[in-house]
Amino acid sequence: MHARQRPEPAPPWLRPMTLADVEAVHALEASAYAFPWSRGNFLDSLAAGHLAEVLADGEGELLGYFVALPGPGEVHLLNLAVAPAQQRRGHATRMLEALVRRSLGLGARALWLEVRASNLGAQALYRGFGFLMVGRRRGYYPEHGGRREDALLMNLDLQPYAGGHDGLD
Repeated sequence: MHARQRPEPAPPWLRPMTLADVEAVHALEASAYAFPWSRGNFLDSLAAGHLAEVLADGEGELLGYFVALPGPGEVHLLNLAVAPAQQRRGHATRMLEALVRRSLGLGARALWLEVRASNLGAQALYRGFGFLMVGRRRGYYPEHGGRREDALLMNLDLQPYAGGHDGLD
């Protein structure tokens, strides 16, 4: 008798964030960031109709999420996080690829974000994806002891992706 082989786990998939996800999303946020968004920030984002998606594995475990604000001709990535135990597995890249597609579908020509000046890992991810640093927001993020940390303002030109040969597949 042959031992049964376990099937390969289903790949992670993205779906719209719902109100039922907010508790798990908020818990992931609190595990990933020293200064997390509040539960209310997520509820407000959903109520406002922001782009908000969660990445889950085949068992339904939350791996990450993103929240973005569409605007005229652009989209602003407000928040993206991957569960600490799931980092460095391509999940953030998968979510960025999906966000580029959603942004193009909305007719956006640019994708914007801020990242902490101290978050070198995230900066490397964004640079590797094609984002360019275009500015600095002084004192943008809260820091311990009442101090503030600068944010780097980054931009991704979506025009090269608009022709349908986006290299995202």
